[in-house]
Amino acid sequence: MKHRIMDIIQEKPWLGWTIFLGTIVVVFLIGLLAASIMERRGEADLLVQVEPIADWEPRNEVWGENYPREFETYRQTADTSFLSKHGGNGTIDYLEKYPNLVVLWAGYAFSRDYKQGRGHYHAVDDIRETLRTGVPMPGTCWTCKSTDVPRVMNERGVGEFYRDTWTNLGAEIVNNIGCQDCHDPKTMNLRITRPALIEAFERRGKDINLATHQEMRSLVCAQCHVEYYFKGKEEKYLTFPWDEGFSAEDMETYYDEVEHVDFVHALSRAPIIKAQHPDYELYMTGVHAKRGVSCADCHMPYRSEGGVKFTNHTITSPLATVSTSCQTCHRESEENLIRDVYERQDKIEEMRMRTEDALAKAHMEAKFAWDKGAGEEEMKPVLQLIRQAQWRWDWVAAANGLGFHSPVEAGRTLGAAIEKANQARTLLVRVLARHGFTDPIPLADISTKRKAQAYIGLDMEKNRSAKQEFLSTVVPKWDKDAAARESKY
Repeated sequence: MKHRIMDIIQEKPWLGWTIFLGTIVVVFLIGLLAASIMERRGEADLLVQVEPIADWEPRNEVWGENYPREFETYRQTADTSFLSKHGGNGTIDYLEKYPNLVVLWAGYAFSRDYKQGRGHYHAVDDIRETLRTGVPMPGTCWTCKSTDVPRVMNERGVGEFYRDTWTNLGAEIVNNIGCQDCHDPKTMNLRITRPALIEAFERRGKDINLATHQEMRSLVCAQCHVEYYFKGKEEKYLTFPWDEGFSAEDMETYYDEVEHVDFVHALSRAPIIKAQHPDYELYMTGVHAKRGVSCADCHMPYRSEGGVKFTNHTITSPLATVSTSCQTCHRESEENLIRDVYERQDKIEEMRMRTEDALAKAHMEAKFAWDKGAGEEEMKPVLQLIRQAQWRWDWVAAANGLGFHSPVEAGRTLGAAIEKANQARTLLVRVLARHGFTDPIPLADISTKRKAQAYIGLDMEKNRSAKQEFLSTVVPKWDKDAAARESKY
């Protein structure tokens, strides 16, 4: 038999080469299978818990005893040293950088204080210290700030959590965003701990439990990095306005149907919708979502250490980790990739600033028209256009990444915002003409944050003083009560 095979190979040498190459392929595949098995065993070793973790354990350091690699990278979210051209994790005072924002939010707490969000490690400190808090607020405002939230919701009930006050819950909410927010403590599987996301899926006729693991690598982020509002005068029930879809127009349709208004503008009297941070919604309109790339793929790329593969929990800008965040898919130099990002962001910022300029002028001109005796009926279409323009602008501006999650959709939406803001200004010229005013409309100097805040009537010394008193009296009591509770664990 052996001689017969050799005879055949000698007669047909190509058959020998085929057998040889086939053997190489089989050996290569067996090697890949063996490597995969070893890698999975290494990952499985990570799931062997040193100490059992309680169902609603909020302390990230307790989780860190079992998962030290993930915990050490999570602790790096405390670092605020990385700044890219348009963002990063360092402190940026956006009101100082873009004074028009003060006028856009006249009558709303964002006109007092608006800074770039720092890493998750700072979530509790930042919400305590901002000048936007310390005033009457519902417990709902804590929902995305801490691993304590799932625990308190489980203890008190979701509705009761929302209905309580922000101040009453302060002593309960002390641990920063972390492990409990996204992981099941028994299996480490990704899970949803905030009911608003589950409820939003249900209203769209979808079961979030059917989501794939890759989809969950975005959905755990979508628990918080989304647009939302508080439904009900007393209930303050956290709700995502996704019933009609994810675009700015879709969510505007929802808000118009429920007649939602976040605040009435102090100058123009326009009924404003204040966008929060619709990162997931903007991402869902972009090419990365369409290609199945998750939030974690870019913001929490895999790392290897000592032959063990794990997820980097630093959760930072991909521009800080280009080699693992971007170059796993894009075979280009780091320099070219960063330049491509900046080119897109530069264009979005140009359009955003043009929109902000037009909107700030529209608000000031509307105030001037009211002062000249304009009536409610003739101002109604003006205010509607301002509402529509500001919502579209904020839908892009409030999202992280300066539009990069979906540059085409961000540009389209800002284009519509500019158009509507300019239409409002054109109507205002006609309104003023009917009241006998045809001269150029005088506008205030709002070239700095200080000037803009003075123009809209903010007493910043009073606001800062009130915050200092809050931090020196209320917060220490919170911390004392929290320490007493945690000492019982």
